[in-house]
This record gives sequence, C-alpha cells and structure tokens, in this order.
Amino acid sequence: MADWRTTVVVAVVIPLALLFAFICLRVMGMSANLLSMGAIDFGIIIDGAVVMVEGIFVALDRKAKEVGMPTFNLMSKMGLIRQTAKEKARAVFFSKLIIITALIPIFSFQKVEGKMFSPLAYTLGFALLGALLFTLTLVPVMSSMLLKRNVREKNNFFVRFINGKSVAFFDKCHAHRKISVGIAGIVAVGGLWMFTLLGTEFLPQLNEGSIYIRATLPQSISLNESVQLANKMRARLAAYPEVKQVLSQTGRPNDGTDATGFYNIEFHVDIYPEKEWESGLDKMQLIEKMQEDLSMYPGIDFNFSQPITDNVEEAASGVKGSICREGIREGFVSDSEKIAMEIDKILGTVEGIEDLGVIRNIGQPELRIELDEGRLARYGVSKEDVQAIIEMAIGGKSASLLYEDERKFNIMVRYKPEFRQDEEEIGKILVPTMDGTMIPIKELAEIRTITGPLLIFRDNHARFCAVKFSVRGRDMGTAVAEAQEKVNASVRLPEGYSLKWTGDFENQQRATKRLSQVVPVSIAIIFVILFILFSNARDAGLVLLNVPFAAAGGIVALWATGFNFSISAGIGFIALFGICIQNGVIMISDIKHNLKERLALSCAVKESVRSRVRPVVMTAAMAAIGLMPAAVSHGIGSESQRPLAIVIIGGLVGATFFALFVFPLIVEFVYGKMLYDKNGNLKQRSL
Repeated sequence: MADWRTTVVVAVVIPLALLFAFICLRVMGMSANLLSMGAIDFGIIIDGAVVMVEGIFVALDRKAKEVGMPTFNLMSKMGLIRQTAKEKARAVFFSKLIIITALIPIFSFQKVEGKMFSPLAYTLGFALLGALLFTLTLVPVMSSMLLKRNVREKNNFFVRFINGKSVAFFDKCHAHRKISVGIAGIVAVGGLWMFTLLGTEFLPQLNEGSIYIRATLPQSISLNESVQLANKMRARLAAYPEVKQVLSQTGRPNDGTDATGFYNIEFHVDIYPEKEWESGLDKMQLIEKMQEDLSMYPGIDFNFSQPITDNVEEAASGVKGSICREGIREGFVSDSEKIAMEIDKILGTVEGIEDLGVIRNIGQPELRIELDEGRLARYGVSKEDVQAIIEMAIGGKSASLLYEDERKFNIMVRYKPEFRQDEEEIGKILVPTMDGTMIPIKELAEIRTITGPLLIFRDNHARFCAVKFSVRGRDMGTAVAEAQEKVNASVRLPEGYSLKWTGDFENQQRATKRLSQVVPVSIAIIFVILFILFSNARDAGLVLLNVPFAAAGGIVALWATGFNFSISAGIGFIALFGICIQNGVIMISDIKHNLKERLALSCAVKESVRSRVRPVVMTAAMAAIGLMPAAVSHGIGSESQRPLAIVIIGGLVGATFFALFVFPLIVEFVYGKMLYDKNGNLKQRSL
C-alpha cells in the first residue's frame, strides 16, 4: 500500500498474536516444538488485519479525495473508521472463526499422530484467536491514531500492474462466462483426480542426521561371539568417510527395561552433514551401500532406521526395528513361526520392501530329558529320585552353608563340566534302583537337544509372531497394499489365527479414517457458521465452492514436487480449507454491499473484483511467502513441514485464481436468477 503507517499497524499484530499464543500454551502446560512453531504462517495470522487496514485506508482515501486534503486533515475520522471497521469486522470475525473451526479434525487425532500434531493445532488456533482480538480492537485504534493526516493512495507500479491485468483478465472471463466456468470445472476435476496418482504414507521420512542399525543375530549366540561380531561390524561402518563415529550396544540396555539377549546389537552411526560429503552420495544411497556391505554376514537380519524414529516405531508396534509389521495371533508358537516364515518369503517379492525379517520366538537350545514311566517301573526307580539326581548333577544343589563373619554362602554339589557337557555324558549319570544297583539315566529316559521358545510375545493377551520390514524407494501405501494382496492370495490361516498390519501403516490408516470421519463434520459446522453469517443456505453453499478448487491446487502441488499424501499434507489441506473460504466470505460480502449501494448486479460484481484484487492477492501472497521457507527448506527436521507448506501454497494459488476470476461469475449467475425474471426485468434490488 506504499504507506509505512499501514505496514506498522499490520506488522504489530504478528508479535502480539504470537505472545498471546505463548501465554495460552503456558497456561495449558504445553511446550513449543518443531511442528508447532514451524507451522505458524505469519500471512495466515495477519490476513484479517490486512483486510481491516486496507478497508479503512481505502475509505479514508475516498473521503480525502471527496472533501480535499486540507479539509480532511482538519476533520475527525473516528466515525468513518468506526463505520468501516464495523463493515469489515463481521466478515473478518467469521473468516477467522471458520479457519479455527477447520482445525477441529487435528484435535481429534489419537496416539502417535495426536501427540505430534495437536501442538500445531493449539499453537495456530491460539495465534489466530489472538490475531482476531487485536484486529477487532487494536487495529482500528492504531489506524485512528496514525492515519490522521495525508491519507492518499500513492502511485504503486506493482499494485497498478496487478489491478490492470486482473481486471482485464476478468473482463475476458466475464465476456465468455460459460467457457470460463466450464474450463475451471474441468481443471478442478482433473486436479482432484490427480489424487489417485499420489502415494500414501504416515509421515515423510524425517532426517535426524544419523543412522540407527539393529542387527538381529541367531538367538543362541554367545556373548563372546556377539561382541566379536559387533566389533567387526562397527569397524566396517566406521570406515566410511561419511561416518563421524559409531557407537554399538550389545544385548539389553543398561536399565534392563528392554527384554532382549546377546543376539541383539544396535549401532548408532553418527554421520557428517551431507553437504560435507565428497562421495556424491545421499543418505539413502549410503544406507544401500552399508546394507550391501553388511550382507557378507549370513544369518543376520539388519534394520536401518534413525534413533528417534526407531523408538517411536517400537513404541507404536511393539516390534524392534519395524516400520510396518504383520502379526499372527492365537496359535502355538511353532505353528505361528512357520506361517511367519511363509509370509516372509512372499513379502520378499514385493518391490520397495527392505530390512525383511521374522521376529523369532523359537531359538533357545533346550536339553530335554523325558522319563519313561514303563522303564522306571520295570527297574524299580522312583521318579523323584531321578529328578533329584538330575537337579543335583546338572544344575547343582545346596549341601551345606559356609559362614564368613555375618555373611553366609551355599555350598553347592554339582558334577564336573566334563560329566554334563552333552547328552551322551548326561546319559551316563547313574541312578540307584530299589535293589541297590545303579543304572544310567539313558536306560530310563529319552535325552535329546531341541530348539524351544526364547521369547513369547503377546498383544492383548494373545500370542503373536511378527514379520518386520521397512519400505524404501516406494510409498508405504501401495507397497503394503501389494503385500496384503499377495499374502491374502497365498496364505491360508488355520482356525484361530489372524493377521494384523501395524506400525506406521496402522497409524496412517487410523489417522486417515479419523480424518474421513471428522472433516465432513468440520465442513458441516463451517456451513452452519456461514449460514449464520449470511442468513441463507445459498450464500453458504456458494462460499464452500472454494474448497474443491483449493484442494485441486494443493494436490497438483504435491504431485509436481514428488511428495506423497501424508498426515502432514492432510493437515495442510485442513488449514487450507479454512483460508480459502475466507476469500469467498469477503467477496460475497462485498458484492452484497455494492448491491445495497444501488449498483447493477454486473457492475457490483466487477466493482467487487476490482476492489478485492489487492487484499486477496496480498493475503494470499503473504501466506505463501510466510510458508516458503518451510516449503524449500532441506535442513534436519524440515521433512515434516514441507508437505504442509507445499499444500497450502499450491492451494492458495488455485483458490486465489478461482476467487477472483471464476467465483464472481458463479455468484453473478446465481444472483441473477434471484434478482431478474426471464425477460431481464429487475424483481428486487438486493439480497
């Protein structure tokens, strides 16, 4: 607007709205984090203030031109500012209320997505509420204080260019209304159809600046062998020039909260920033090289993740190192593992599935001594005597106590290792019979070594066996859909068994289902708010026409930038719907105001377009510019914000174009049916 005073009035709303949001967050006991702070768009916060200040400035400029600048400088402007603020306040209030209402679906999220995105909704909602309060109170007051003298609309090349081109383009669209509306409809339908071309995922892969590798060894491995392998693999990983250092951990963590054995090795691979790499690789290519390099160790399952991601995934699915996993319930452990192995082979044929492996339940070597009741009776040997000897010979039994001052120790009786080292030696242990003779245990029992259960996993009191895998180089939705199709076609489950796909896939399905349930409710509430604003369903329905055009713009932006549809992008669409409806509210309010000023319908529509070009373009540009850093950022943590920002920017482009050039044509057509009869005669002056 080429006036520093209007800039100051609008700009002061930004820190005040943020401080208001911080106070509210403090009261609720919430902290700031990457998502909540990164999603705040200054353009969305101050667009109401822009509309208010622009309206007041234009009204004062008209008054100055009407009475002359000397007279204008001497007269009081309070009445004019109050009247203009009243006219704009209704549209601004309901527009901000609609944007806040559009955030309702985010508040309904559960579990992982609720923890991650509810701070965003609270922070943005509080900031919008603060901006609304200051727009309705502080902005008119500051305008009356700063805009006392010399208010004139200065020659602004940019605004003149935008106004001239926009009005000329609208005149062409107005001259070919049916063609314009038809083309816009085709573009919107095509944009919405492109949603089918998008992949789906829970969240974009967050780059944490490090790599977390889990190695699952054979479950019966010894501590010494596990440590040796860990040292070799750690040295191999540390040899990469991109790696700064490697930390390994064998077995369970220090606090003992994670029940695992020596077969579990975890590597925290700290890497240099990618911009310092001289190899020309990116992080995914480095992981592929590491995976290929570590494949030289047979019989070991590797899972590549990141430290925070790994903890979140394990908390979500209960399975170590899984992004998505498949569970088998209500069956014997051995049978479940056989089915899991069958599914593991099928999943190996699905493109994009990596780090595939079965979380095994079976793997603990066991020595089984099964006494034969018939032989015991034939030789006259008591079962209790045999069990007592086995306990003493193999496990050891306390025979006495040794006292040292106040301490006491059990004196254990046990066979030497060479007499209990394998089944053959154990079979030679002698047991007394009732007639006093001695007989070896192998004559009384069957002795063999078997592989039994090491861990029995349970979920909701039901046993399960898991198949863990990651998805790389492909979107999660289509990869899991193909996997489900192949598993359902090839695997026949016995009675009592069931499959469940969990992890990130379950999170994505749950969040998507919640969105499909709550978004229609949110739109219905917005419709009710619009009905209250306009007192009729016609105008409320017209305003909602902005939603599909904005959605089409967001979808095209996602497709063009190569992003999948994720929960982050879904939240971008939610925020976008509230923003785009604001343009419709202001446009219809302005058209109805012009009709009340006795302008003909065609003139009222054209005048509204001419007068709304600057605020509509300005608010859209500020919102887009405010999110541009998040949209183009490639720093650590930016992946969670980029889809949200890209959706809003792309949607704003589509919504702004529709609001200025197509929406007024539809409003004129609908209003024309109400105001004029078939012969073109005026039936009523205004609506």
